[in-house]
Amino acid sequence: MKKWNRWQDYVAVIAGLFAALSTLWTTQQSSSMVMMIGAGVLLVVAGVANLMSPGRPVGEWVQMVLGALLFISPWIAGYSSHTGAAWTSWIAGGVALIAGVMALQPSMHEHTSSHHGGVAAH
Repeated sequence: MKKWNRWQDYVAVIAGLFAALSTLWTTQQSSSMVMMIGAGVLLVVAGVANLMSPGRPVGEWVQMVLGALLFISPWIAGYSSHTGAAWTSWIAGGVALIAGVMALQPSMHEHTSSHHGGVAAH
């Protein structure tokens, strides 16, 4: 697979950017700001790393864990009552998690075929 070519990783980057930047227009408390900016920036980094190095399934797993963390962060950090921040976390985290799940199979296929002389293991 070519670099900078997987749409799922672009979706994760956009979800991360949206989560981090949404702290500018949603009502926040200190814990929500930390979680949304932190997980958002890490999602951007993971997505860009996956775009630069396709065929690394561990990168997709990292992306899925970060998406799940962002999704559950309103309950962990106690900001589920802040509607705008909570919904942004749930949606952006869910989108990133689903994008990671959808990118895992192609990434595993690429990883397998690049390590076995171009022939996928069955």
